[in-house]
Amino acid sequence: MSLSKLFILRSLIEAPAHGYEIARRVAEMTRGCCSPTEGTVYPVMREFEAGGYVTRTDETVGGRPRKIYTLTQRGRTALEIALGAWAEATAALTLASRDILAAPERPAHSAGAGCCTATPTPRPDTGAA
Repeated sequence: MSLSKLFILRSLIEAPAHGYEIARRVAEMTRGCCSPTEGTVYPVMREFEAGGYVTRTDETVGGRPRKIYTLTQRGRTALEIALGAWAEATAALTLASRDILAAPERPAHSAGAGCCTATPTPRPDTGAA
């Protein structure tokens, strides 16, 4: 499961939410590192709904229709498995990169540096990814 999908699914642990709220929660929990748009959230939610990871209810709030998504037990289980897999991968990557991570001139991570995307964001100082 991609990081962005992991964060989207994670956003539903506490309470059901609509697309805008899901995007807001993800941006908040990642401190802006991963900020999906509603255009990103809704296709993922359709995929999750088809897989049985969330259910959807349609509501009208202030005259506007909203799709409210709720995490299912299957979604919770998938989230737990994905979190475990990412934790193992992170530990292995950290171990494999300890010589690089210990380098004194390592550039600091900044918000929006592509932590949830597969495409690296160019660094402003070098123009390299």
